[in-house]
Amino acid sequence: MWSFIHKLGSPRWCYRITTPWLPWLGLVSAALLLSGAVWGLAFAPPDFRQGNSYRIIFIHVPAAFISLAGYYLMAAAGAVSLIWKIKVSDMVLKSCAGIGAAMTFVALVTGAIWGKPTWGTWWVWDARITSMLVLFFLYLGVVALHQAFEDRDVAARACAVLALVGTVNIPIIYKSVDWWYSLHQPATIKFTGAPSMHADMFQPLVVMIAGFYCFYALAVLLSLRSEILEREEKSRWVEELATTGKVSA
Repeated sequence: MWSFIHKLGSPRWCYRITTPWLPWLGLVSAALLLSGAVWGLAFAPPDFRQGNSYRIIFIHVPAAFISLAGYYLMAAAGAVSLIWKIKVSDMVLKSCAGIGAAMTFVALVTGAIWGKPTWGTWWVWDARITSMLVLFFLYLGVVALHQAFEDRDVAARACAVLALVGTVNIPIIYKSVDWWYSLHQPATIKFTGAPSMHADMFQPLVVMIAGFYCFYALAVLLSLRSEILEREEKSRWVEELATTGKVSA
């Protein structure tokens, strides 16, 4: 296991080993997202209070899950980059930042759309919503820092520090509905208890969450591989790839 993780630190080996993963991730994510969307939007029963407006949960909750989990992945990559100076970890951090920002934006927008019929307004300065907005700005901050420095090593250190400092916001997002009065509903899925929704709604939601995770993994890998090629463009193995279409073992 540790040998495999160590090898992933090599841009050439990382690019080669992830190549066969892409079609499988694409197939699985497409299957899960399509089946989950049809199941949730067409066959799940309407909510007895919110009617059909609740169905945006099948986009909102998975996007919010990815926003939080993706930040932890980005921060972990930042820690590896700071401690062990592994180039691929900085590339992972950069790849996670843009995709995480997009997922957080989707979570915020779908939350606003859901909030209008539920709360009567598009936006409130609720603890959960505000901390999610902070998360969005943290992602954008990492993206901006990568572009602000010409020296990649300096940019990597700055982004890693910001990513690690920003992790303090994640527990706040998780616990905000418990710590403060909040219009936002409590967590739908809890690791310590049963879900707060009917099984006919919960099951397609789980399928959508799994689909979003697979799609996120696919998007990060595609971005990472693009970043590897950009940074290693003068390497012999990239020239070999351009000539033969494959990377030798």
